[in-house]
Amino acid sequence: MERFGDLERKYLLEVLKNGFRTSLNNIFCSKMERLFADLHNVRYAISHANGTQTIHTALASLGVKSGDEVIVPPLTMASTSIAVLHNGSLPVFADVDVDTFNIDPNSIRSRITPKSKAVISVSLYGLPPNYDEIKKVCDEEGLFLIEDNAEALFAEYKGKRIGIFGNFASFSFQASKHITCGEGGMLVTNDQMLADRARRFSSLGYAEVSPAQGKISKDDIQNPNYDRHVTIGYNYRMSELNAAVILGQLERVDELVNQRIHVAKLFDEVLDNQSLLKKQLVPPGYKHTYWSYSVVLDTENPQTDWYRFRELFKRNGGDSFYAAWKLNYFEPLFANTVQHWNRVWQEYKAGLCPNAEYLQPRLIQLKTNYWNLSEAENQAEILYKTIKQF
Repeated sequence: MERFGDLERKYLLEVLKNGFRTSLNNIFCSKMERLFADLHNVRYAISHANGTQTIHTALASLGVKSGDEVIVPPLTMASTSIAVLHNGSLPVFADVDVDTFNIDPNSIRSRITPKSKAVISVSLYGLPPNYDEIKKVCDEEGLFLIEDNAEALFAEYKGKRIGIFGNFASFSFQASKHITCGEGGMLVTNDQMLADRARRFSSLGYAEVSPAQGKISKDDIQNPNYDRHVTIGYNYRMSELNAAVILGQLERVDELVNQRIHVAKLFDEVLDNQSLLKKQLVPPGYKHTYWSYSVVLDTENPQTDWYRFRELFKRNGGDSFYAAWKLNYFEPLFANTVQHWNRVWQEYKAGLCPNAEYLQPRLIQLKTNYWNLSEAENQAEILYKTIKQF
């Protein structure tokens, strides 16, 4: 199969033929947003230029302010916590479950202070977190919930497609994701008031944009007395070119997602009857969509063994695999700058999140974006050989 097909090419050409004329410059964004909302069983979908902006928009639209605290996992791409900084708020790090790698509801509860306002859960590598327990904590403590589903398109929690559990849910269309236009993001919600705020915040605070409409009319623009900007807002809007590509990807989304799941099953077969690599636990009722197939190298010396395993895998013909991101609070931005802010009460040192610190140096992220299954089968065979040799 192709990563990009005839639909994406067709829609891109239509945008170019339209010449970016104002009257025709929101057609694909509108179509794509409606389809995305329908596919996720939500009322409103608001496109963005990337999936970091979506989280900033969500926080601002929920009324989370400068100095407020937002609880996040440290084991994920730092964009999640950086978006909190963009909002002037403070990320507070909660530990993860050692088996699912996702944020631990008990650790969330232990991190709550009077300044806590929201939780951002991450569906790591394509696996949803424990939404029942997370929502229970949020409801009891009066916290907002934002789903960060950048890596988990079409994943399911107890038979329901994710995107409906939080006040907002964020998705990413960055180049490595299930569907992509190079860069892009989507924010979804069922709350009309929140959707209205989000649309304005991401559209320069324009007066006439709405939850379902991201463009002001030509009549408004041409009116010399028109009051354009009614609130503070950012120019986070997605372009028509990007929207055209995502529309084409959405219309063939099942095959794109299922391809990754198929690749993951090939790796699953390899991991049976061995103890070196430990799978990410997928609890009953969860659907994992495998942005990456991630496993734990079960060794006491990860600082050396991770590199040894990777080099052996590559010598056997394996593709270079990825490590997990450095934990957010060990990144220089946090360790050297954020740590010294007056309002930071966590100490960014070893022991802050023990499970995340155990997992991070041991995690191996194997690619699932093989569009030719014979390539994936070959990688699975190489993985089997490497495990045996190691």
